[in-house]
Amino acid sequence: MQITDILDNVSKVIVGKEEVTKKVITSILAGGHILLEDVPGMGKTMLAKTLAKSIDCDFGRVQFTPDLLPSDITGIHIYNQKSEDFVLKKGPVFANIILADEINRATPRTQSALLECMEEHQVTIDGDTLQLDEPFIVIGTYPLPEAQLDRFLMKLEMGYPDKEEEITILNRFLKDNPIEDISNVCSKEDIKAMKNEVKNIYIHPSLIEYIVKLAEVTRNMGSVAIGISPRGSIAMVNAARAYAYVNGRNYVVPSDIKELALCVWGHRLVFNTGIVVKENREQAINEALSQVEVPTEEWSNR
Repeated sequence: MQITDILDNVSKVIVGKEEVTKKVITSILAGGHILLEDVPGMGKTMLAKTLAKSIDCDFGRVQFTPDLLPSDITGIHIYNQKSEDFVLKKGPVFANIILADEINRATPRTQSALLECMEEHQVTIDGDTLQLDEPFIVIGTYPLPEAQLDRFLMKLEMGYPDKEEEITILNRFLKDNPIEDISNVCSKEDIKAMKNEVKNIYIHPSLIEYIVKLAEVTRNMGSVAIGISPRGSIAMVNAARAYAYVNGRNYVVPSDIKELALCVWGHRLVFNTGIVVKENREQAINEALSQVEVPTEEWSNR
């Protein structure tokens, strides 16, 4: 199974983060983007690079700064004296997996250029619109305003390794970087085929209703100013189907939704206090899950 092959390959470099890797793969297959929020040095860049190499995709990185221009990320036409013509020098967004560091530091205009790429999977350069190669996923690494957070399918945290995991990490890096020793286990075309297979994953009407009821609960919470929008509900449906696929099923079960609730919905909630902390998100999501009865059905489509 290709998903297992990808997980095994990534685990040769990234220690003890199989569930995070699963959810990153889920986002790729669901066509969504990821916000990785964690302290420096936790392996965010290494995870992105390892995954890109495992699925034979191009990796790009953008360090956002106040002086970064839209053309620095999208590309620009430059004059070639030999051909006496303008040629396109492509920016980093033409890679498949983009690590976007500290997006909030860039100007609104530069952020908008990235958001167009994320939303439309295309880029406009000097009036010309170019399609980006699939798969295309942006991994952001810094907290963002609510309007931008909603563009990310999931928000994930890698977290500190435990003692034994950290010992394993240190031993792996005693000589060379272990990423140099891995090769791809599938291709871009394989990922595209898997994305198409995800579209055929069955989700029972009762589970769609379950998602809607959960979203409605968040909209009526006293502590929440803005609950889960219909776009957030669509994101959950897409993520749940992809997560079922990653876990080897052709149908969604309630535990898929419950497992994804915090990472798909937590960052979309806006609280009345204006103060957003991890505990607030967790409490609100857990409250919604406790208020809505989990349906019981035969989930497979037989």
